[in-house]
Amino acid sequence: MKVKLIAHTPEPEKVVAAAAKLCYSNAQIDTLLDGLTPEKSKDFVEMLASMGHESPTEHASFTFAIEGVSRSLLAQITRHRIASFSVQSQRYVNLKQPEFVTPPEILNDAASLEEFNKSMTLATENYQKVTQLLKNAHKEVFLAQGMDEKTANRSAEKKALEDARFILPNACTTKMIVTMNARSLNNFFRERCCNRAQWEIRELADEMLKQVCEVAPSLFVRSGPPCVSGSCPEGKMSCGQIVEMREKYSQIKSKK
Repeated sequence: MKVKLIAHTPEPEKVVAAAAKLCYSNAQIDTLLDGLTPEKSKDFVEMLASMGHESPTEHASFTFAIEGVSRSLLAQITRHRIASFSVQSQRYVNLKQPEFVTPPEILNDAASLEEFNKSMTLATENYQKVTQLLKNAHKEVFLAQGMDEKTANRSAEKKALEDARFILPNACTTKMIVTMNARSLNNFFRERCCNRAQWEIRELADEMLKQVCEVAPSLFVRSGPPCVSGSCPEGKMSCGQIVEMREKYSQIKSKK
């Protein structure tokens, strides 16, 4: 897995503080940013967090480049609807040698790993085989319709990939660009940093949290699973590791 924060709102804490200032004072647009030093901005943002006033944090956005994650993770992260996603297409990209994410539990069990690798190898072979078979069939049709060789070849491959991709498993890796505002990110962290979240998306959430804390620590001072700043909402399903989780996220957010 590779995760990189590639862009964000300039001076995100100042922008959020300006939005908060507008909400709570008779500030004028022309002077809205006056006096908003980094220290004052930090105070405004932390005040918002203590009040639970989240809407001003929507004005700061963060964009991540992510690769080496599974299509299984893709299905989970796109459930977070207040976000923008651009994902590598299996329809247009021929994954001649697809890569796969191996779950740690499989990686640590020799017999399971052997069967997993066999399955991935077979899926790759079948994907390549079906792609070629469909491409050949489509190309004949396109040539018969009067297409030139180059155009027929390109169109046939594209059409073949549309259907051959159905063979690829959830373990197949993908790449994406993801943009979320700070409010959506905090919701994402609450859901996906929890020990009950699936291991891969939890690893992603932890790394994203670490990186945003480097550029806007006050916006994410309470970020992490719910037990970091309050009680665990999982009831009987709680992992029972509140102390350990608070220590873990204290360390993640202090790595700047």
